[in-house]
Amino acid sequence: MKFLIAGFGSIGRRHLRNLRALGEEDILLLRSHRSTLPDDEIAGLPVETDIHAALAHRPDAVIIANPTALHLQVAIPAAEQGCSILMEKPIADSTEDIPALRRALEKGGGQLLVGFQFRFHPTLQQAAKLLSEGVIGRVVSVRSHWGEYLPNWHPWEDYRQSYAARPDLGGGVILTLCHPFDYLRWLLGEYAIGWAGGGTLGDLELQVEDCAEIGLKFRNGAVGTLHLDYLQQPPRHTLEVIGTAGTLQWDNADTTLRVFRAGESDWQVFSAPEGFERNWMFLEEMRHFLAVVRREIQPACTLEDGVRALQLALAAREALKAI
Repeated sequence: MKFLIAGFGSIGRRHLRNLRALGEEDILLLRSHRSTLPDDEIAGLPVETDIHAALAHRPDAVIIANPTALHLQVAIPAAEQGCSILMEKPIADSTEDIPALRRALEKGGGQLLVGFQFRFHPTLQQAAKLLSEGVIGRVVSVRSHWGEYLPNWHPWEDYRQSYAARPDLGGGVILTLCHPFDYLRWLLGEYAIGWAGGGTLGDLELQVEDCAEIGLKFRNGAVGTLHLDYLQQPPRHTLEVIGTAGTLQWDNADTTLRVFRAGESDWQVFSAPEGFERNWMFLEEMRHFLAVVRREIQPACTLEDGVRALQLALAAREALKAI
C-alpha cells in the first residue's frame, strides 16, 4: 500500500514512524516546508508541495496531519480520488465545507477515520465497557479536566507561531484539545453545550482562547463540566463520572481507571498493560487504520463522529463569545 502524509509537524512525524514500525515503507509527503523539525529521517522520501501532484502518485491512503484550517483542502480531493483517509482532529475549524467532504467520500468510495486516539486508550476502553454494563448505575454527573502548559508542548519552536496558538490555522484551546468532546460522546452518549466561560486569561501573548469552562447537558439527564486550558503546570488530564451506584475516575497521568461500586469498601483499580506509553494509542490507531484501508473493518471513529465533536467544540466557542 502507498501512503501520503500531508504535513510534517510533530504528529506527521509520529505517523511516519508508526507506519514504518508496522512495516509500511511506500510513503510520500505533502509539505509546505514550514516545519520546525529536522529533515534527516525523511531523506529519500518523495516530497510534493501541491496536493494534485501528490495524488498523481496514486496513494491508497492519505494521513492528514497539517494545520486544522487546512485539513479539507487535502481531504476533499483525496476523497474524490477514492483514498482512505486518517484525518487528525478536529476535522476542520468550521462546518462550511463538510457537505463537500461527504460528497467526495460518496463519489470516491473511500473510508475516513478521525484521529481521536483516546478511543484506543486501554483504560478508557475499560471505562466504556464498565459504563455500558451499568456498573455505577445511572450516570448523573461528569467532570472532564485537561490543562497543559502550551510552551512545554514543542520546546523546539516558538509556541506563539504554532497552529495551536494561531487563529488563522484553527488554533485555540477548545479546538486543539477537543478530544474530550469526542470521548464524552463515546462513553456517555449525546449531549449539548449549556454554557461556557473563559477566554484569553493567561500571560502567553496569545490571540486565541487559552482557558474554557464548559457546561454540558446529556440526553440521559446527566449534567457535567469540561475544563480546558493551555496554562496548567503540572499538566492534568482526568475524568470523573458519578452514578447512582458508584463512581468512576480516570487519570491520564498514571493511566489508571478506578471504580467504586456502592456496597463495596474499596476501589477497584485497572491499569494499562505493562510498557504502556503515549505512542501506544497512536500505534493501535494506525493498526486500526491499516485494517480500514484493507477494507477488513469499518472505522471506529467515523466522519460523523468527527463532525459531531466539531459541532460541540464550535458551540462551546460561540457560548464563550456570548459571555
